[in-house]
Amino acid sequence: MTLELFSADRRLVGVKPIESRTLRSLSIVIPTLNEADELEQTVRRARAIPEVAGITVVDGGSCDGTVELATALGCTVLMASASRGGQLRLGANEATGDVILLLHADTWLPPGAGRAALACFQQPDVVGGAFWKIFRDPTWLMRGSRARCGLRLWLGGRLMGDQAIFVRRDALEKIGGVPDLPLMEEFELCRRLRRLGRLVLADATVSTSTRRFQKHGVLRTYWRMGEVTIRHWLGQSPDSLRRIYDKK
Repeated sequence: MTLELFSADRRLVGVKPIESRTLRSLSIVIPTLNEADELEQTVRRARAIPEVAGITVVDGGSCDGTVELATALGCTVLMASASRGGQLRLGANEATGDVILLLHADTWLPPGAGRAALACFQQPDVVGGAFWKIFRDPTWLMRGSRARCGLRLWLGGRLMGDQAIFVRRDALEKIGGVPDLPLMEEFELCRRLRRLGRLVLADATVSTSTRRFQKHGVLRTYWRMGEVTIRHWLGQSPDSLRRIYDKK
């Protein structure tokens, strides 16, 4: 069951509604930077989804064979500066599917993801959404991630990038594309989409890697994510937020 949020009165006055029509295909966009260890499984699982019309990998300057691997896997490969929002923006601009699905290189889609995502748009006021999320091999401190997806959307109207956000292509065009930000692009994307209609959670669950938590520690990683989120709300620049997020 989808989690519904935001009725029509949350939209901006005067914004023309998105045309109601049947949506049938998804284009997947994956931003990469040295993702050779993760990319193959992600792409193979995505390609097994019948509704997927194409997969575009937008690389930010990898030196580990990511580009060669993506090419061998049959993906369309584009090159861009290393900025997640900018990479997603470029890939989405080139995509042709009815729905654009923004996928992290270490997030695995389930077989029914395409059907579940497209089903959300049977409700004409839905402009985008994401999936419920679990971690692969989590520690006990990381449990409850699936429930937090619902709370985050219900309380703050936000979806996280590792939940595999999907958007109607015409809605994405209407808001000017994916925000060209090096970090927190999904927060800004959700804010802009909520001006057009509702965001929902699809009836499917993705799984994502725990590698960042393994590298930096669970508590330290959650602390850093919280710090970056608060600083973003306070108006700190995206570049400074990225330095905080990426510091060793």
